[in-house]
Parts: sequence; C-alpha cells; structure tokens
Amino acid sequence: MDKFTTLTGIAAPLPRMNVDTDMIIPKQHLKTIKRTGLGKVLFDELRYQDNGEEIPDFILNQQPYRDAKILITGDNFGCGSSREHAPWALLDFGIRCVIAPSFADIFFNNCLKNGILPIALPQAQVDTLMADAKNPDTATMTVDLSQQTIQRSNGEIICFSVDEFRKHCLLNGLDDIGLTLEKADKIAEFERQQQESLPWLWAS
Repeated sequence: MDKFTTLTGIAAPLPRMNVDTDMIIPKQHLKTIKRTGLGKVLFDELRYQDNGEEIPDFILNQQPYRDAKILITGDNFGCGSSREHAPWALLDFGIRCVIAPSFADIFFNNCLKNGILPIALPQAQVDTLMADAKNPDTATMTVDLSQQTIQRSNGEIICFSVDEFRKHCLLNGLDDIGLTLEKADKIAEFERQQQESLPWLWAS
C-alpha cells in the first residue's frame, strides 16, 4: 500500500453520527473483490438520485470537496457490518484520513490495513475542524503522521495519538503482506532447514 507521511488537502465536512458501512458503500456494490472503481459509489445513496443524477446538496458533489483528501465526521463512524469495501471506497475516492470523535473497531482497523489514517479526537477539536471544513477558504489542512499533528489553515496545531506499530506500518506502506515479506529471508531459511530435517513434508 502507499506510504502515509504528510497529507495536505481539502477536508470535507460530514456532520453525521453513526454513519454505518452500508451508508459508506451500499450492499449492492459488494460483488467485486477489486479495490479500484469503488470511489464513484462512495456514499452512493447520499450522492445520487434514483435516476443516477447527482444530489447537488451533498458535500462531495460540490467544489472544492470533489477533491477532498480528508473527511471530518461524527461519532461512531464506520459502524455496522465489517465490509472492507468501505475503506476501499474511501481510498479510491481519494480520502486518506478520516477524523471523528470515535470509530467502530473493525472499520478503524480496516482503515489502517488499507493505508487510511483514522484519527479520533475530542468532540471540541472535531467541532473546530468541522467548522474549518465547512468554509472552503479554511478547508485545507495538513496531517503529519510522523509528528502526529494536524495543522489548521490558520497555523494552529492539533496533536493526535496513534499506535506505534500502526504508525510504523503507515509510514512505511506496510500491509499484512508487506509485514510478512519483511521476514522473507527468515521464512526461506526456516523452509530450508525444514526440508533437511523433515524431507517427507516436502515430498511431492
């Protein structure tokens, strides 16, 4: 997965609590196992009318939020089913960071495994960033993972915490496969020794 170091971009405000994964990507779009192409159906039922036309009032259908890289939203974001398509859709749209007071656990972990940084902040700080995001003139902010900071458009710094292991993975672009491949030499050596000591396990 792509490394997450420093992200500067437009933050889109979504002031809703309990946004579940079916709202993020409805069930009818879960037939694919590809991680690409899902951005166009992100928040499908909020973005489009039944005839496929855009709903002009939805934030991601407006400028400059069509190019949002950060999402500011409400409590318990990503609740509901555990579908990994939800972070896939966010990522394919271009969103690399979601900021909220709290997240559903499975969604939170799925984000981290797919290169999205979920940041949990106190409600007062989320409210401040939400107000910034609602104004296009102040909607651009910078997330620095190494420093664990969010810089507002006025220069103010907000600090956040992140698990050190997850931070390491994001900074280095390591998903579960990447973490395994870091130990490829040790795995190969183990297999070599096993072939010598237990050759019957390797008989074809």
